[in-house]
Amino acid sequence: MDNPWREIEANWQGEGIFIGTNPRGGTVQMGNRESSPGISPMELLLVGFAGCTGMDIASILTKKRQPLVDLKVKVRGRMVDDFPRIFDRIEIEYLLWGDGVEPAAVEQAIHLSEDKYCSASAMLRASAQVSWSYRILKPGEIV
Repeated sequence: MDNPWREIEANWQGEGIFIGTNPRGGTVQMGNRESSPGISPMELLLVGFAGCTGMDIASILTKKRQPLVDLKVKVRGRMVDDFPRIFDRIEIEYLLWGDGVEPAAVEQAIHLSEDKYCSASAMLRASAQVSWSYRILKPGEIV
């Protein structure tokens, strides 16, 4: 097993802006500058969830030899009114492009991601009700 620890730094840039970095040089801006919009920390949780489950779905469908051409994962979360303002509901929509992608394969991939592989899903499901839907689209079809 690889190192179970993950490490980041968040460096204050003034005016409520932080730049997060990882040891490999990846960066993300949290907070907004006039000339450069950023992502809020709570939105980053949703981005992490989308990326985690999206990577799972793409990998599983590729291994199943499904003709996946493109994949978009849309996630929205509803926050409670009181502090701490956590998500109590999260909705995921998978948009999959491919001619002949089988619905049963997509559903199995989603269940595997949700129940076994996606760590972000496991963590967020501890505090939020998570639901999902999917659409299979023809290559080039615009949503």
